[in-house]
Amino acid sequence: MIRFGTIFIVLLINATLFSQNSKKPMKDILSDYRYPTKTILIDGVEIKYMKEGKGKKTLLFVHGLSSNADAWAKNIETLRKQYTCIALDLPGYGKSSKPDAAYTPSYFAEVVHQFIGKLNLKNIVLIGHSMGGQASIKLALNYPDEIKKLILVAPAGLEQFTAANATFMKAFFTLESVENTPDAQIEKNYALNFYKQPEDVHQMIKDRKQIKEALDFEAHCQAIVKSISGMLDEPVSANLKDILQSTLVIFGDKDMLIPNRYFNPDLTIEAVGKIALEKIPSVKIEFIKDAGHFVQYEKPKEVNSRIQQFIEE
Repeated sequence: MIRFGTIFIVLLINATLFSQNSKKPMKDILSDYRYPTKTILIDGVEIKYMKEGKGKKTLLFVHGLSSNADAWAKNIETLRKQYTCIALDLPGYGKSSKPDAAYTPSYFAEVVHQFIGKLNLKNIVLIGHSMGGQASIKLALNYPDEIKKLILVAPAGLEQFTAANATFMKAFFTLESVENTPDAQIEKNYALNFYKQPEDVHQMIKDRKQIKEALDFEAHCQAIVKSISGMLDEPVSANLKDILQSTLVIFGDKDMLIPNRYFNPDLTIEAVGKIALEKIPSVKIEFIKDAGHFVQYEKPKEVNSRIQQFIEE
């Protein structure tokens, strides 16, 4: 009996190791992006990015929380005809590496700064969505000479939270809660990003469900948890007055994620836009009709036209 029990334990351990070794990293599980990806190393971290177009002006796209570079594919499709378009996967997200890092807006800003230097990018219009918007604000503030113009799409960081509310949010978004999000909730979370969800969002949802089996899924979830805490711990509202670049802020007028309906029930999306209008020295605000938080994906034609108009002004 002892020998049989020993053999059983050995077989169980081997089966577990085989299961772990057979898992693939997220970069091999995610669907192919609309455009081919390239790779660059920054401090040993593998960064994946897409580069399309050959224009003199460079549009550098920074995605939001739980997203990736492919979120900008519909914008690149049009804008690459006139500009050089580059969209990267931030560390912890998409097909990039998932290091043990801080994942604060300052951290992302520093990574993008090094990315700009490695690729020797010039004439940059920085475009950030949601979390990527807050990171883009940090980059524009920390390295003003690198950025010619700034475009913020449904940016995080304008809306403010009390210390108590921030503590509550950080306690709610734990590694376990993100890792164990059921499929039904994943579908609801995606639906909240849109006023009218496009048909092709189903592939994003499918990918989000499939990456639960990825070898580095826990590291990705840790990146999400740290990113949320990082945004809350590094507010940028007080620094908006120091933005030197001409800035465009775009919101969907039916955004269900900004402002936060639970913590700021009396705040409207127009009021959030007014924060930017009052604090950023040179700013233009655009509201896209019948669009949600993921406005650049839901209404790419309208967003692209605003971007082109702003850049050429």
